[in-house]
Amino acid sequence: MHEFEYLRADEVGRAVATVAGDPGASYLAGGTTQLDLMKDGVLAPDRLVDITRLPLGGIACDGDMLHVGAVTTMEELAADRTVAERLPFLRQALLLGASVQLRNMATIGGNLLQRTRCRYFRDPAVSACNKRLRGSGCAAVHGAARMHAILGASQHCIAVHASDMAVPLVALDAVVRLLGRHGERSVPLTEFYLLPGDTPDVENVLSRGELITAVEIPLLAPETRSTYLKVRDRASYEFALTSAAVALRLDGGVIGEARVALGGVGTVPWRAPAAEAVLRGAPAGEEAFTAAAEAAVVDPFTVEGTAFKVELAKRTLVRALRTVTAGAP
Repeated sequence: MHEFEYLRADEVGRAVATVAGDPGASYLAGGTTQLDLMKDGVLAPDRLVDITRLPLGGIACDGDMLHVGAVTTMEELAADRTVAERLPFLRQALLLGASVQLRNMATIGGNLLQRTRCRYFRDPAVSACNKRLRGSGCAAVHGAARMHAILGASQHCIAVHASDMAVPLVALDAVVRLLGRHGERSVPLTEFYLLPGDTPDVENVLSRGELITAVEIPLLAPETRSTYLKVRDRASYEFALTSAAVALRLDGGVIGEARVALGGVGTVPWRAPAAEAVLRGAPAGEEAFTAAAEAAVVDPFTVEGTAFKVELAKRTLVRALRTVTAGAP
C-alpha cells in the first residue's frame, strides 16, 4: 500500500479546505471500499482526512422529510423506526446490501460514493480501464462481463454501479447536501451521478474537495406499498445481478403514484420514469407489469456476458410489481 498521512478532522470547513487544496488528499469515513482499493493499488492518496468525528451523523424527521447525516452508518439507518414504517424498501435494500459487520462501519455518504465492482477496474495489472486511465479502453467489453451494466453503458465503459441503497433513493427523489469551498448546495440524486460517456473516470458532479454532508429523503405516504427485490447468485453477501425498487399507491386496484428504479444493470442507479408512466392510472395486473418492464429496459448495450440481463431485469421488475400488489383489495 502507498504510504500516506492520516489526519483526523475536527471541523467541517477545515476538512473541506484541506482536501480542496491538496490534489493528493481524500476523505476517509467507514473505508469499507476505499481501503480495499488502496490495498489493491488502485487508489493511492497521499493524505487521508478522517471525517468520522465530525458532526455529520444522525437521523431526524421533519414532517414528510427524513434528514440523514452523511456519516450515519447503514446499520443505524436500517434500524431507524421511521425508515421501517415509511420507507420499507429502503430498509430492505440496506439489509441486503452488506453483512452486519460492514453495515456497522459503512456510512451513508460512503455508500453513495462507493466505486464499481468491475474486476478490471479493481485490478491494476489490467491496463485497459477508462475509469482508471481515460482513453486506455475497456477490457470488460471483450472480456468476462457477467456482473456488468447494460443501461447507460457504451464501448467506453460497462462498469455497473454497485449500491443497493442508492436504487430506492433515486426512486424516492432523494437529495444530497454538499459542502465545498464555495459554500453549500443541494443536488437531486438522479442528477448526482454521471453517465460514463467518453469520460468514465468522472462519476459524479462533485468538485474538488466537495463533501456530502447529508441526504434528504422524502417519506412515502402511509398507504404506499413498496419492496426491494435483489436477484443474485447466492443468498447472502453478493452483489446484484439485477434488482428493482418499487413503490406504488393503489386505489381500488388502480395504480396511482408509481416509483420504479433498477439496480445491477446500470452504470448509475437507474430510475425508470417510462415504466412509472405506464403504471400510473393502469389496473394492477400482468398487462401493466409487463408493459412497464418493457418500458424500463430500452436500448440496452450488451456484450456476450451481459445479454442475459435484459430479460432478467424485466422479470425482476415484474416479480417486484407482483409482490408489492399481492393481496391488494
